[in-house]
Amino acid sequence: MFVQVNGLNIYYETKGEGQPLLMVHGNSEDHTIFDVASDVLKDYFKVYLIDSRDHGQSDKVKGLHYDDMADDMVKFMEELDLKDVVYYGFSDGGIIGLLTALKTDRISRMVLSGTNLTVNGVVLSLKLLVKFLYFFTKDQKMWMILNEPDIKAETLKDIKIPVTVVAGEKDMVKYEETKLIADSLPDSKLRIIPKAGHGSYIVHKADIADIILEETGKK
Repeated sequence: MFVQVNGLNIYYETKGEGQPLLMVHGNSEDHTIFDVASDVLKDYFKVYLIDSRDHGQSDKVKGLHYDDMADDMVKFMEELDLKDVVYYGFSDGGIIGLLTALKTDRISRMVLSGTNLTVNGVVLSLKLLVKFLYFFTKDQKMWMILNEPDIKAETLKDIKIPVTVVAGEKDMVKYEETKLIADSLPDSKLRIIPKAGHGSYIVHKADIADIILEETGKK
């Protein structure tokens, strides 16, 4: 399905019934990374699986910025009149989630995985890889990783909802960055997944569904 959002066609699919759960993927991915998890979560929520702008089946754009992507999420919820939303974001989806929560009161709880506030919040090996990829491809998705986000930790105090901040023990986001996010949020919980990498418990996995169910009190 498509919905018109900020002049773009944004693609999404739904599964199940109940409280709305938005699931937002990471950079250069699409909603299908949540295929296994959403099959579990659909028994507890109405799951909205979204392709963010310039990803998946959603419209392409010239110039990609996290703030615009957050505006898309706000408008998406307004267009579909979603309230009391549980938001789950992985990687870029987590960045978008923080920015979205600063713009709307339609989200009642968030779970974020592998999220960074700044370009220096990720490990050096990732930055070098992205620089290499951008040099050869000039892909604006890679440009965005190299130049954004730039979220001030002190602004997170304005996010009053409960937020579970999750990362893998071997995540590409530095532990210090993950802890800074959790420490800066007024109502937060930090959860580190032992032996896990950035997306090893998320992409085409049911593990993240169990975490979401635990953190939202459904299990």
